[in-house]
Amino acid sequence: MRIALLTEGVHPYAPRAGGSWCGRLVEGLAEHEFRLYLLSTGDGVGDRSGGRLRAVHELPMWGRRPAGRAPALHRRRLYVRAHRDLVRALVLPGERAGFATGLYQLAALARADGAGALPAFLASGPARRTLEQEWGAPGADTAAGQPQVCDVLVAGDLLEQCLRPLAAPWYGTDEEGLGAVDLCHVVGGGPAALPALAAKQLHGVPFVVTEHGLHLREQYRSYRSAPYRWPVRALLLSFFRLLAEETYRQAAVLTPGSAYDQRWQLRCGANQARTRVVHEGTPAVARAAAGPDPDRPTLVWAGALEPGRDPALMLHAFARVRAELPEARLRMYGEEGPPGYLAHCRAVAERLGLGTSVTFEGRPAGIAEMWEAGSVVVFSALAQCSPRLLADAMLSGRAVVSTEVGVAREVVGPTGLLVPPRSPQPLAGACLALLRDEERRARLGLAGRLRAQERFAVEPVVAAFREIYLELLSHWPAFPAGDGVTGERLRPFARPAEYWVTGTRAAAEPPAAGAPDRTPGRLPKGMPGGAPDTGPGVAEPGALAEAV
Repeated sequence: MRIALLTEGVHPYAPRAGGSWCGRLVEGLAEHEFRLYLLSTGDGVGDRSGGRLRAVHELPMWGRRPAGRAPALHRRRLYVRAHRDLVRALVLPGERAGFATGLYQLAALARADGAGALPAFLASGPARRTLEQEWGAPGADTAAGQPQVCDVLVAGDLLEQCLRPLAAPWYGTDEEGLGAVDLCHVVGGGPAALPALAAKQLHGVPFVVTEHGLHLREQYRSYRSAPYRWPVRALLLSFFRLLAEETYRQAAVLTPGSAYDQRWQLRCGANQARTRVVHEGTPAVARAAAGPDPDRPTLVWAGALEPGRDPALMLHAFARVRAELPEARLRMYGEEGPPGYLAHCRAVAERLGLGTSVTFEGRPAGIAEMWEAGSVVVFSALAQCSPRLLADAMLSGRAVVSTEVGVAREVVGPTGLLVPPRSPQPLAGACLALLRDEERRARLGLAGRLRAQERFAVEPVVAAFREIYLELLSHWPAFPAGDGVTGERLRPFARPAEYWVTGTRAAAEPPAAGAPDRTPGRLPKGMPGGAPDTGPGVAEPGALAEAV
């Protein structure tokens, strides 16, 4: 099976990204042929050998736009019309349905006119005038601010960069194009889903979406401090929100990394029948458990020193712990977030009279050494979106205390103690209960380690995606280009099973009434994700039968 991995970042086999999730998936599914399509920063991806990857294709997402000529006048009108539909969907609440129309029209035009035409148009005067006109229309959502000329220029450049994957030279049916793969696997969502959406509309190639930490949620968090005015932030967040909704609507299967992420996806319009939680596997499950407890009762706190992790809550809770257990110690691991926040934490510790019983360790030399330094591991965050750090602490065999936020209950379950956020007294009580009871500590630590090994091992993740790939392709066959009679290399999964059973390669009759729909771009009714709309470039059943 030929699978296209679509993601942002760096090469999963490059030295600076070794051991990544994509790398573990490729190594575990050695029977399939993977190709990496990478949206990068433009700094290069390092090692291009690819390991088990058959090919690595890179598209610089940010910085200088690719060279190319703007479309001619008679074609420009089509671009302007599609761009207007897209912009109106971003700024007018009643025009949201036009987002997909404008997006796919731009993708089709970019496919017809070459890789450089779309970026050149989006940077041209007609595109900026369209943006300015629609953005200033009555009723436009500008987040309580009027867009200025500088906002139009900035937003136009940002939209061009976000839409740049539509102009990638990846959409052919040749050996290296997305039209020649059996399915696409989007890792991370966001702009990485744009090539998959275009391939589905142009060639009927289905795609799977995996998100470990939702792209849309991260955009909401990052744009709070983005160096843009409010109208620009509102426009870009609208783009990412509508892109996420369209991605969830068109994906054949969604595989969030946690049930917490799944609830976010459902809130954004995902179909629950097409979602399946697959936890993020980690090779740390093979790591030995931490050794004996330290000589003195010690709490270990881990996380970045920032308000969202609420280290002040930990300090206030520890003041209560030390009042009843004077020999207790607290070691806080993590780098400073906002400038000056470490000094703020030190001032809080000094005001509480904690003295040398609290140490700020900074970034640890090794994550395993961090857990070994304590008797109990404590998390006091206000929001826990990723299960990775919690799972790693549980794999150490240390008992865990966490605030009940985000994925904490899903990950820790009955193997740790959960307390309300922003409440130092319950947190202190949970820490004291474990520090004073060595047998309970050991029992919870062992139970947590076994739970984390069961949920976050690499093998179940690989097995889950092996099943997903085969199930999806068995109901959504990909038809290669050509007549299939002469000169075409036969490929597994390139034809549905019925093609070989009939014993002939002649043109088949159209499917009889009531026969299951085998059209690329559709799933049979009753299957997960059944019968989505047939987009531009997807043939009707009769035409496909003639092609076969």
